Amino acid sequence: MTDLAARPTRVRHKIIALIFLITTLNYADRATFSIAGSAASADLGLSPVQTGFILSAFAWAYALAQIPGGALLDRFGTKRVYAGAIALWSMFTAMQGFVGWLPVASAVATLFVLRFLVGLAEAPSFPGNARLVAAWFPGAERGTASAIFNSAQYFSLVAFAPLMGWLVHEFGWRAVFWVMGGIGLCGAAIFVRYIHSPSRHPDINAAELDYIEAGGGLIHLEEKGAQAAASTFTWANIRQLLANRMMLGIYLGQYCINVLTYFFVTWFPIYLVKERGLNIVEAGFAAAVPAICGFIGGLAGGFLSDMLLRRTGSNDIARKTPMVVGMLLATLIIACVWVDAEWLVIVLMSIAFFGKGIASLGWAIMADVAPKQLAGLSGGVFNMFGNAAGIVTPIVVGYIVGATGSFDLALWFVGVHCLITIFAFLVVAGPIRRLELK
Repeated sequence: MTDLAARPTRVRHKIIALIFLITTLNYADRATFSIAGSAASADLGLSPVQTGFILSAFAWAYALAQIPGGALLDRFGTKRVYAGAIALWSMFTAMQGFVGWLPVASAVATLFVLRFLVGLAEAPSFPGNARLVAAWFPGAERGTASAIFNSAQYFSLVAFAPLMGWLVHEFGWRAVFWVMGGIGLCGAAIFVRYIHSPSRHPDINAAELDYIEAGGGLIHLEEKGAQAAASTFTWANIRQLLANRMMLGIYLGQYCINVLTYFFVTWFPIYLVKERGLNIVEAGFAAAVPAICGFIGGLAGGFLSDMLLRRTGSNDIARKTPMVVGMLLATLIIACVWVDAEWLVIVLMSIAFFGKGIASLGWAIMADVAPKQLAGLSGGVFNMFGNAAGIVTPIVVGYIVGATGSFDLALWFVGVHCLITIFAFLVVAGPIRRLELK
């Protein structure tokens, strides 16, 4: 009995599994219009440029609300803010299914506003994920934990793109928003039931708590945040983050990585329909193949990074090696310009997103470098820069497609950003180390 009592529980593994599921819903709700977009655009009479602005609406709010969202997490705690966010973004998702039925505004304006509100509500999600990982995992496990929740962006399309494509085909594009909104509300209830801070979780034992804390886990983060973090959202703190060269390099790198992310979750299914001639059901299943590869790459990148950290003790080697290799693979997206066979396009896209998955260690890097007392705010600034790509990418691609009638230049636009990512992390950011506040 003594050995059993001394053996650490593994509650943190259940926590990361739940974070993964919630993040899967998060990305699926972002991608609803990309799946329903072709049918909705035809029904509502939307042009490619209008579609591009609608697809970008999410990111306008999501990027702008990152700093306030991070500050809210620091001030009120992850559980309350995150659970409310899930419920709100799910309701705004469901409401998009009613666009065009109530003639209170144009379809373009209504869709833009509702997707803007989805982005506003989702803003605390990734800083919340980062706070939970910082609280629940020792440093040697954070690369894997961060990779698991980050890989949900790919798994979301594996799990939901075929479902959403089938819903459009069988019941019309509006059903996508209603079904996904309902699933999200169920997710909010599950989150409230099972998420707690480590020191307050009913299932954890002292051995696991000691293991997490000894490895650098911030097991009292939530308790301290409720009292001490009210002052973290100050211009002085933000200036320190923005004035640091390492942080600026990380921000630029995350922006460039997310150019590929946002092409995938906004225009990629539409690209398969309009450029490659697939129907919506075929596009839903075809989009799932690169997503599976991105998911596998994301897990592989996290495992590889943590293994390198254990063997070398160097954050630079552990975090940057997978990133460089992954981004070089991701540049293969440009090769789709010269390919005619649909199956080969899917192969190239799959390799590109496998590489992008390997490289997606930004949140692990943030756990390594963010000042401990600014966990939420640092994550918010980081995610604000990263998701500015969600504003730029859908609009730029929309204008390119509208002006040229082709996606070729859009693929070049994405591929070049993969190379800039490498420059940002290797040259601009320099050595990876924890930032100390002055």
